[in-house]
Amino acid sequence: MWPCRDKSLSWVFVSRMTGIICFLIVVVLANILKEFIRSPILLSGIDFLNTNFWLLLVIGIIIFVADIFSAFPFPLNLPFPVIKAIGSVFIVAFVLRVFEWVDLLTTNNLYHYFWLLSFVIVPLVFILVLVTGYFEIMRKLWWTPRAEGDGAVVREPDSVGSASPVTDVKSWDEIGDEFRLMLYDLVHRFRDEIRRK
Repeated sequence: MWPCRDKSLSWVFVSRMTGIICFLIVVVLANILKEFIRSPILLSGIDFLNTNFWLLLVIGIIIFVADIFSAFPFPLNLPFPVIKAIGSVFIVAFVLRVFEWVDLLTTNNLYHYFWLLSFVIVPLVFILVLVTGYFEIMRKLWWTPRAEGDGAVVREPDSVGSASPVTDVKSWDEIGDEFRLMLYDLVHRFRDEIRRK
C-alpha cells in the first residue's frame, strides 16, 4: 500500500495485479466453501465480503493506479499522492463498514460513534496522505541527490577574463533541452519495460 520506492514499472504492475488476482481467488473460494460451512459467524463474514466486494475492488484498483504513478520519474509521479489520498478515504469507508458489521454481530453500538468521528477522520486522513506523498516526492528530488553528493553544478566561465558571473541558473533553452531528454528517456524506459516482459 505504500509507494514502491526504486522499483521498476513492470515489478509494480505484476505485484499489484497479483494482489488483485489473489483477492478475487479468495472471494471465489469463500463462496464455494460457503456451501460446506455451518458457522453463522463465518457465513456472515462471507456475506460481508460479498456485500463489500465492489468497494474492496475499487480500493485495490485505486491503490494500484497510485503505485503505478509512484514508479514514474518526477513530473509524472505528481498525481500519485492525490490518487492515494482518495484511496485512503475509501479505506476509511470500508473500516466503517467493518465496525457496522461487528455491531450487527455483537450489538455494541460502536458504529454510531465511529460514524460521527468519521467527519473528522476522513479529512485528516486525506490531508495526511496527501502531504506525506508530496513530501516523499520532494525528498527524492532534493535530499537524496545531495546525500549522494550530486549538488548543484556551478558552470565555469567561458574564458578567464569573462565578465559574466558564475551562476547555476538555467536558460529556457536548457530547460527545453532537459524536457526533451526527459521525454526521450521516458519513451525508452517504456520500451525497455515492455522488452523485459
